[in-house]
Amino acid sequence: MDLRVSDILRECNAKLVCGDENVVLGDFVKDTRIIKENDVYVGIKGDNLDGNTLYEQAFEKGAKVCILEHIDNSDEIKEKYPDRVIVIVDDSIKALQQLAAYKRSLYNIPVIGITGSVGKTSARDMVASVVATKYNVWKTQGNYNNHLGLPLTILGLKDHEALVVEMGMNHSGEISVLSKIAKPDIAIITNVGTAHIGNLGSREGILKAKLEILDGLKQDGLLIINNDDDMLSSWYDKQENKDKIITFGIDCDSDIRATDIKIGERGSSFKIDEGEFEVPIAGGHYIYHALLGIVVGRKLNISDDKIVEGIKNIELTKGRMEMIKCSDDIVVINDCYNANYDSMKAAIDYLGKVENRRKIAVLGDMLELGEFSETLHKKIGEEVSMNSIDVLITIGKLGKLINEVAGGTHLIKYHFDNNEEAIKKIKSIMESKDIILVKASNAMKFIEIVEAIRK
Repeated sequence: MDLRVSDILRECNAKLVCGDENVVLGDFVKDTRIIKENDVYVGIKGDNLDGNTLYEQAFEKGAKVCILEHIDNSDEIKEKYPDRVIVIVDDSIKALQQLAAYKRSLYNIPVIGITGSVGKTSARDMVASVVATKYNVWKTQGNYNNHLGLPLTILGLKDHEALVVEMGMNHSGEISVLSKIAKPDIAIITNVGTAHIGNLGSREGILKAKLEILDGLKQDGLLIINNDDDMLSSWYDKQENKDKIITFGIDCDSDIRATDIKIGERGSSFKIDEGEFEVPIAGGHYIYHALLGIVVGRKLNISDDKIVEGIKNIELTKGRMEMIKCSDDIVVINDCYNANYDSMKAAIDYLGKVENRRKIAVLGDMLELGEFSETLHKKIGEEVSMNSIDVLITIGKLGKLINEVAGGTHLIKYHFDNNEEAIKKIKSIMESKDIILVKASNAMKFIEIVEAIRK
C-alpha cells in the first residue's frame, strides 16, 4: 500500500517546501550512502553529524523526496532540483514514527513483535521462517530494532501478508513506543537477562521494560513467554487472567514443552507430544526459538509439517552462532555480533559440550553492564572453569577479568590488549579439528578475528 507526500503533510503536520504532494513515496532511508533512485531520505540529527544538511547528497544519488527538520537556501534548492520534493517537519524521528504507525494501520495482517534480553534476532529469524511457509513475510532486517529501525521496517511493507518485528531497547519507555507503533497481534518475550542492566538497575527493572510490549498489544492479542525464565515465570504466576498468555519451556511445566531432547554438534532434536522436530543450529538454546516457531505457527493455523519445514530452513542473521567450516576441518563459531552474560554463558555451555575436538574460546568485553560489569565478567570466568574448555584467549580490559578467574587443570590461558595480537596467537596454535568460539560485544570488532582466522 503506497504512501504519498500528502500523507506526510497530514500525519506529521508537515510543510511542503517544494514538489508535488501526490508523489508516491519509495523506500525510506536515513543513510545517504545506500540511497537508490526514488528513495525517501530522512534527515536525522545525530551526535556527530546533522543528516538534515545532506539533502543535496541525497538528491544527487537519486532520492525523490527529502524529509528534513530544516533547510538553508530553499529558493536556490527549488531551482536546482525542480522535480524533487522537500518536506519540513518539527522532528524527523517523530515524523518517521508517525508515518510508520499510519502505514501499520493500513494493513490487516498478523504482526508478531519480539523482545527479550537474549536471542531476539534468532527468535525473529525462526518465527519468520515458520510463518513464511504460509505467508509472504516481511521481517526486521539486520539490527533495525530500535526507535529508528522499527519504523523503517514497517515503512518497508509492500504486498506482504505477515510482519515479524524485533524490539530492542537501552532504557525504560523505549519498548512502549515501539509496541504502540507496531501494534502486534502476538507479543513474545524471550527472557529477562542482564543486557543493559547498567541502565535499568536490576533484572526487575529489565522485566518491567520488556513488559512494555503489552502497551501496544491488540486487545484480543496473545502474549508468549519463556516459562523457564525465573522472572517471567514469577510474573506469570501472579497474573489472574492467563487466557491470553501461552508459556513455553524445557525445564518447567509449560503449555508447550520440549521433551526427549538430543543435542549434537550440528543441531538438536526434541519432541512435543508425538511430534518430532529438528533444529539445524548448534546450541541447545535454539530449541527455545524452535518452540516459539511452533507456538506462533499453530496460532496462525500452520500445519506441523509446515512448521517442521520452517524450522529446518531457518537462515540465521550473520554473527549469531554462525558455524564456519575452515580448512583442516577447523570450525569457527562466529557469535561476535553482540554479547551479554546470558548469551556468553549459553555459547560457552555449547562449546563445552562439543566432543572430539579441541575447544578454544576467544572472549572479550561485554559492554553496557554498568556497576555490574566486574561481577558479570568474573562470572563468565567461572563458566569457563565449569566447562571443558581447552584454551581461553581473552582481549580487552574487561576480558582480562574473565581470564583471571577462569581456571582448570588442563586450561591454557592467554590475554591480549588488542585483536591483532590475539590473531597472531590464534593462528600460531590452531590445529586440525579445532572448534573456536569468537564472542564479545560488537564494539570490540571481533569480526576482524573471525575474518582473519577463517582464511
